[in-house]
Amino acid sequence: MPREHVIEIDPSKPLAEDPKSGHNRWHEAIEPVVEVDPGDTVIYETRDAVDGQLNPHSTVTDVGNLDLNPVHPLTGPVFVKGAEPGDLLEARLVAIEADPWDQWGYTVEIPGFGFLRDDFPDPYIVHWLLQGNEYAESEQLPGVRIRCNPFPGTFGLAPSAELRQRAQEREAALAERGGFALPPEPTGAVPADEVIAQEGLRTVPPRETAGNIDIKQTTPGVTYLLPVYAGGGLVSTGDVHYAQGDCEACGTAIEIRCRLHVRFGLRKGEAERQGIQDLQFFRDDYFAPPELAVPRRFFATTGISVRKDGQNESEDTTVAARNALLNMIQHLETRGFDRQQAYALCSVAVDLRISQTVDVPNILVTALLPLDIFV
Repeated sequence: MPREHVIEIDPSKPLAEDPKSGHNRWHEAIEPVVEVDPGDTVIYETRDAVDGQLNPHSTVTDVGNLDLNPVHPLTGPVFVKGAEPGDLLEARLVAIEADPWDQWGYTVEIPGFGFLRDDFPDPYIVHWLLQGNEYAESEQLPGVRIRCNPFPGTFGLAPSAELRQRAQEREAALAERGGFALPPEPTGAVPADEVIAQEGLRTVPPRETAGNIDIKQTTPGVTYLLPVYAGGGLVSTGDVHYAQGDCEACGTAIEIRCRLHVRFGLRKGEAERQGIQDLQFFRDDYFAPPELAVPRRFFATTGISVRKDGQNESEDTTVAARNALLNMIQHLETRGFDRQQAYALCSVAVDLRISQTVDVPNILVTALLPLDIFV
């Protein structure tokens, strides 16, 4: 008979003081918290993205002083019996209980982080009051109500040793070329085991094993299909969002603690047979109420791949997305919000859509603002 397992955390303690419940690096040698059979359900209790460093009284000074080494505290890993490299692991998200301990969430703009980090160098915080599974409101964004649409920002498996090494090498090469990548960092690592702390991958980017995917369509009812790279899969989750725009522009959504109910299945050899190397997922119902998934009223801005100095970039989606988002921020300023308020609002409510990629040289991205968030 399928069983139910619960991984409990102590929400009053950071992960480093409760290391038996989770980790904040990806490594195949991290010991599982629990072993389960296919068909079993696991209830994960999760911490918030910055591991309790913020509270309802936190200020912009606190945001500016955040230690990012503990990001993201994940609950797990879960060892799924019989899961082997080449298999495809099924993980169905059955339910999310938004923060059983508190009715508070936050959105922050962290200096040096976020899609528009060069344009927004100053710290900022929005405190949200969560009305259960209905909506969130904030004194920092008056007249705005964000409907609850929760999902795990981070959900993934452990890499194999070979994949971990390959990811580390390619990200190091990227950094050498001037790109933004975070190398392994032992400071603040959990587990504190010397080898794992030195070798473990940071949780910020998604990889072949999924991880920090931030896909707002992965609400309860979704089934993840994950290629297994390490024995048992070693499944962990955390960084849960109460709601998010389809871009999470400033780097955070409405961040919360919560409980996730996940049921596991296994497709033996399916990843190898089909050549699946990355996350896939599906669902058989709406990921949100239709009026949220397809807003009945909206305002949209667009951006093309032309830099503000007039230089035309060829088929550059990043430049187009930045322009669409900056144009949306400018529009929100006409509605009475300052730039930091507007940036935060984009992160939790605005959807970036790739409208076309074929009309060279200018890719076009649309930023869509649902108007029913204004009350």
